[in-house]
Amino acid sequence: MGGRIRDHDWAASSLGSVEEWPAALSIALDLCLHSKFPSAIYWGPDLVLLYNDAWAPIPAERHPWALGRPAREVWADIWEVIEPQLAAVMATGEGFVTFNQMLPMERGGVPHETYWNYSFSPIVDESGAVVGILNQGNETTDAVLAERAVRDSEERLQRALGSSKVGTWDWDVSADRVRADRRFAELYGVDPDRAADGAPIADYVGRFHPDDVDRVSSAINSTIAEASEFAEEYRLVGADGEITWVLATGRCQRDATTGTLRFPGIVLDISERRREEDRRRALIELDERLRDLDDPVDIAETSAEILGRTLGVSRAGYGTIDPEAETITIERDWNAPGVKSIAGTLHFRDYGTYIDDLKRGETVACENADTDSRTRATADALKAISAHSFINMPVTEQGEFVALVFVNHAEARQWRDADIAFMRDLAERTRSASERRRAEGDLRALAASLEAQVAERSAELLRAEEQLRQAQKMEAVGQLTGGIAHDFNNMLAVVIGGLNLLKRRLARGETDLDRYIDGAMEGAERAASLTQRLLAFSRQQPLDPKPVDANRLVADMTELLVRTLGEQARVETVLAAGLWRAHADPSQTESAILNLCVNARDAMPDGGRLTIETCNVHVDDSYARDAAIEPGQYVQIAVTDTGEGMTADVIEKAFDPFFTTKGIGKGTGLGLSQVFGFVRQSGGHVKIYSEPGSGTTVKLYLPRFYGPDEDVAVRAAEAATADGHSDEVILVVEDEARVRAYSVEALRELGYTVISAASGPEALALIEGGQQVTLLFTDVMMPDMTGRQLADRALKALPGLKILFTTGYTRNAVVHNGVLDPGTNFLPKPFGIEQLAAKVRAALDS
Repeated sequence: MGGRIRDHDWAASSLGSVEEWPAALSIALDLCLHSKFPSAIYWGPDLVLLYNDAWAPIPAERHPWALGRPAREVWADIWEVIEPQLAAVMATGEGFVTFNQMLPMERGGVPHETYWNYSFSPIVDESGAVVGILNQGNETTDAVLAERAVRDSEERLQRALGSSKVGTWDWDVSADRVRADRRFAELYGVDPDRAADGAPIADYVGRFHPDDVDRVSSAINSTIAEASEFAEEYRLVGADGEITWVLATGRCQRDATTGTLRFPGIVLDISERRREEDRRRALIELDERLRDLDDPVDIAETSAEILGRTLGVSRAGYGTIDPEAETITIERDWNAPGVKSIAGTLHFRDYGTYIDDLKRGETVACENADTDSRTRATADALKAISAHSFINMPVTEQGEFVALVFVNHAEARQWRDADIAFMRDLAERTRSASERRRAEGDLRALAASLEAQVAERSAELLRAEEQLRQAQKMEAVGQLTGGIAHDFNNMLAVVIGGLNLLKRRLARGETDLDRYIDGAMEGAERAASLTQRLLAFSRQQPLDPKPVDANRLVADMTELLVRTLGEQARVETVLAAGLWRAHADPSQTESAILNLCVNARDAMPDGGRLTIETCNVHVDDSYARDAAIEPGQYVQIAVTDTGEGMTADVIEKAFDPFFTTKGIGKGTGLGLSQVFGFVRQSGGHVKIYSEPGSGTTVKLYLPRFYGPDEDVAVRAAEAATADGHSDEVILVVEDEARVRAYSVEALRELGYTVISAASGPEALALIEGGQQVTLLFTDVMMPDMTGRQLADRALKALPGLKILFTTGYTRNAVVHNGVLDPGTNFLPKPFGIEQLAAKVRAALDS
C-alpha cells in the first residue's frame, strides 16, 4: 500500500501533495503501514481514508477505489451507524471501541449482515487538536453467525427435549459442577438458573428414592472409576411425594487436553412406560388369581386390591346396585395402611348430583373435591373418608346400572386417561370372571344329582380299592418276609432245643455242654440279625453309613438269594477286582439288592438268569447334572435279568410309590421306591436300563468311601479294651427288669462298678443326689422320660458324663433324617456281652 499511496494523485484531494502533509499524519501513516494488524486512518474534516495492506480486504471490491476518498463516500451503506461514532471521537478526543457490531454492508451490490470488532482512536497534532482517527479491527461475521446457529440449535433442542420429557446434563467431575437444562433441573428439584450455571452433584441426588440411592450411587462411582458408560433406571421423589421413573444414560470421559473428567448424559422420564408395565402386570396377576376363585365377593375383593395397589390410591372397591332401594352395597373394600374401610350400604343420595351421571353409564372423575362444582358442598365429608379425589365408574348390563367400581385418594390428584382405561379394563375382566363363575355354579347345581350318584359309586369303588390295596399289602408282607420268617423259626428251634437239652443235661450233672450253648447263641445271634433286617426293610432302623465291601456283601448274600428266589432264577455274580469301598448302610444296601433280585425273579415267570455285577465308576459333570448327584467316584452294583423288560412309560413311573405292573395281589409297588429313597439318601443314584423283550438292568451308584477301614480299626480297639475297671461306675437305666438285670450282671462280669434304675426320674434322682457316675447306659424308649431327655438333664448335673444309648426301635430320639446324630454312642438291641463290652469301652474312651 505504500507504493499506491506514493503514486496516488493527492493534488485533487483535501490533503494536498504528500510533501505538504503535516508531521502528525506522516507519523501516523508510517505506523499504520508498518503494522501487521488491519489499520486505517481517517484524516481531516472530510475523514479522508488511508489504510495498510492488512486492512485492504475489509472494503473488498471498494479497494483500491476507497483510497483517498472521504469516509462518507466509502461507507455510504453503513454511514448511519459509524458517522455518530466517528463524530464523537473527533469532537471529544475520546476513543471508541465496539465488539460484534452489526453493519449492514453491501457486497457485490447486495446488502449483507456483517459483524465487526473495531476501535476508533483520536490522532492529535502538536497543538493537541484532534485532526484524525486511527481505525483498527477485524470482521467477526462467521463467529457471530456460528454462535447464533449453535444457540438456535440449542433452543430447538431444548424445545424438543421439553416436549419429549428429556433433560440433559454435563458434569465436570473434577470441579464437581453439574450444568443442566431446565427439564433436568425440574426433575431433580434444582433451580433452573442455578443448574444452568452449575451446581454440586449433592444438590441433585436429594431427589433419589431412598431405596435406589445405594444402587445408583454405586453405578455412578463405577462409571467414574472406569471412565465407562452409565445406564440406570431409578425413581425420583417430587416435593409433593409423586414418584417419577427416569432412565439416565451417559458416559464418563477424560478430556485429552486438560485431563479433567466430564460426565455428560441425558435423562428420560419413563414414568408412563413404567406405569404401563405395572398395569400390564396387574392385569396378568388379576387373570391368574381370579382363576382360582369362585365366590363373587372374593373376586371383587381381589380385583379391588390389585386396582388399588397399581394406581397407588387410598381405597378401591366394588359395590352392587339395588335400583329399587336406591342403594349401593360394598361387601369388602381394599384400603391402604391407615385408611378406614367404607364397606357397608350407601344410598344414592350420598353421591350428590352426579348419581345421575352414573345412572347414564358415565364415569365420574373428580381431581379435587374442594374445587369440583359437583362436590364442593360435600368436600369436607369426602376428605374425611380419604376421598379428596376419586373415580366412580358404573358397570352396566343391557343399559342397566348394576354395579360400581371406585377408587378414592386422600389427596387431590390429576387422573390420567390411562388410569381410567386401566380401571375400565380391570372392571370388565372382573365382571366377566364373576359371570363365568355364576354360570359354572349354575352348571354345578344342574349336575348335583348326577354328581351325588357318581360320588356314591366312586365311594364304593374306593372302598373296594382300599380293601384290595390292604390285601395286596398283607400279601406283599407275607411274600417278602415269608422266607425270613421260615429261617427265624428254624433259628428259634435251635435256641429252644439247645436250651432244653442244656437244662436236662445240667440236671443230670453233665459238664460237656459247650456245643448246646454255642448252638443256642448262634441261633439267637442269627435271629437278632434277621430282626435288624426287618427293621431296616421297614425303614425303622436309622441309616448308619459305613465302608461297605460290595463284593463281600454280594458273595455273603448269594446263599440267601438262592433260597429266597427259588430254582426258577439262576443266580450268577460278576465281581470286579480292585473294587472300591462304598459309603452306605450295609443292611440297607443288602435290602436294596434283595428287592431288586425279587423284582428280577418276578420278571422271569418261566425262569431265567439273574446276574449281579460290581464295578468302579467315575461320574462326569454331564452325567452328574442329569442324575442330580455330585460328580466323582462311585461303586456300581448292577442287577440284570433276562425277563420281559419294560417300556419307556413303565421306566418313567417305576420309582413312583405304589406303582406296579404286577397283577392284582402280586405286589405293592413299594420295592423300587424304597430302593430309590435309600440310594438317594445315601448320596447316590439309581438307573433302569430296559427294553421290552430284552430284559432289565438296574444299576445302583453308591458313593466311594475315602476314609480308613473302620472295621479293622474297631476290632483292634475292642480286643485291647474289652475289660472294665472297678473305678469306672456305670448307671444302667432300663424299664424292662430282665433286660436291666442282664445288663447289670454282664457289666459286673466285665469288671465295672454298676448301679441301676428302672426309670429316668429314678436315675436322675441318683445323679442329682450326688452319685458319681462315669457312664450312663440308658434305654431310649421309656415311659415318663425318654433316654434322650434323661441324658440332657444328667449332663447338666455331670458335664463330663459319657452316654451310651440302647434300644430296639429308635424313632427320632437319637436319629434325624434317618441317620444317627453325630457323636452319638448307640448299641442296638439285642446285644451280646462282646458287643456290650466293645461299645461301653468305646463310649468311655470317646
